[in-house]
Amino acid sequence: MESILARIIASWAYGHSVLPQWMGLGELEFRRLLHHHFPTIQPQNLLGFDHSPMCENDEEMDDLRNLLINNRAQRSLSEHWLVEILIYGCLGNDHLWQDLGLWSRADLSKLMADHFTPLYELNSKNMKWKKFLYKRLCETEGIYTCRAPSCEACADYSVCFAPED
Repeated sequence: MESILARIIASWAYGHSVLPQWMGLGELEFRRLLHHHFPTIQPQNLLGFDHSPMCENDEEMDDLRNLLINNRAQRSLSEHWLVEILIYGCLGNDHLWQDLGLWSRADLSKLMADHFTPLYELNSKNMKWKKFLYKRLCETEGIYTCRAPSCEACADYSVCFAPED
């Protein structure tokens, strides 16, 4: 957990993610996260880049929050912080792992497997994470935007399942 979280924090601190000020956690929660995982790091040394204003849609963020909260592995206090970080990552325009500042999709898949296990298991065909999360939101609301009978039969299959470089 610490290595993946360290990558997210380092990328944010150097402006290589879409995460806003305090990584979207607010100052107090950011300090708590640092104290919990990296007690020797001083928050004032990690001012990071504020990529605000992001297009924050409160309803969309609440929907993502509910999806993630309801699918936590409930193994760690950190999942509370990860929910918020993932939400802000989803608001970016690139692959989720890139928007978070992770170094590979494998990092994100490990994070999902460890902390959002039900979602990880549902993504058995390895759909791109951001697409998968939004697809789950649509399915929860009974909205089916894809007309294909299955992902395999869809003309846009490669858009959702192609390798992420």
